[in-house]
Amino acid sequence: MLFGYVAAVLTGFLLTAIPNWTGRLPLQGTPLLVLVMAWVAGRSAVAWSAPLGWLTAALVDCAFLLLVVLAAAREIIAGQNWRNLKVLGPVCMLMLANIGFHAEAHVFGLAEVSIRVAIAAILILIMLIGGRIVPSFTRNWLSRENPGRLPLPFGRFDMVSIAVSAAALCLWVVIPEDPWTGMALCVGGVLQCVRLARWAGERTARERLVLILHLAYAFVPLGFALSALAAFGIIPQSAGLHAWMAGAAGTMTLAVMTRASLGHTGHELVAGSGTQAIYAAVVVAACARVVGALIPAWTLVLLHVAALAWIAAFAGFAVLYAPVLFRWRRG
Repeated sequence: MLFGYVAAVLTGFLLTAIPNWTGRLPLQGTPLLVLVMAWVAGRSAVAWSAPLGWLTAALVDCAFLLLVVLAAAREIIAGQNWRNLKVLGPVCMLMLANIGFHAEAHVFGLAEVSIRVAIAAILILIMLIGGRIVPSFTRNWLSRENPGRLPLPFGRFDMVSIAVSAAALCLWVVIPEDPWTGMALCVGGVLQCVRLARWAGERTARERLVLILHLAYAFVPLGFALSALAAFGIIPQSAGLHAWMAGAAGTMTLAVMTRASLGHTGHELVAGSGTQAIYAAVVVAACARVVGALIPAWTLVLLHVAALAWIAAFAGFAVLYAPVLFRWRRG
């Protein structure tokens, strides 16, 4: 999920967003094919790492994110869009975590630190990018459909919130089960909760395409809260991890994938019944995974619920959106 699925979705977002940031043509043709093949090669190398050897698998697997960073940096620099270079920081962090994952697993048999680094990188990206698109899309819809209180624009409070939360995550990477980490995560969670409340999400219930973005982001402060409790030894560490990954990463990426698929193919930005069903499925999957970690007696049953709901969400996306993505753009 970290270096295969999320890396692919992140690349799709960057390749879509960077042309809007820079005014340059999107990556296409041979360079895009090279990226696709590098991703496929990486997944194949990991699957066949036993006969290939860990070093060969690592080199092939890690090449993808390196190419993504180089391609994104080239486009941003060529377009002189300096302010968005900061987005590459967490992407580089994810790339280094991928390298560390293979090395740590080879030496120690586990890759717990590298996994936490990757999760932290993904969360920083969600806080950074999600913190721009959620209020922006919400403002656009509210201005048109439901006049009244609007989301507050990205400002100093958002920058401070991200910085404090990122510092708490760095502490969590190094010492996840420590009272100081727990206190830092509590502060980060409160700041992210306040940040979410500033975006007027309660006014978006009529349009699920917007509401789902707020629900997805809500798993960020929830993960901070659960990880803080875990740092104090009150609950298992896995509860926070599932809130962040199945919840925030899984739901946010699905929400952005559906919106981008509709918007970039000329369709109306409205969540139909099928889209709402896959949103419900991914939220059920995330909640079942979190509750299963908190209540051991229900773990096995909820694990099956989570798995079936997750499959329903992403298989549903494939069935619903394949016709949309394979048709010519309208207009």
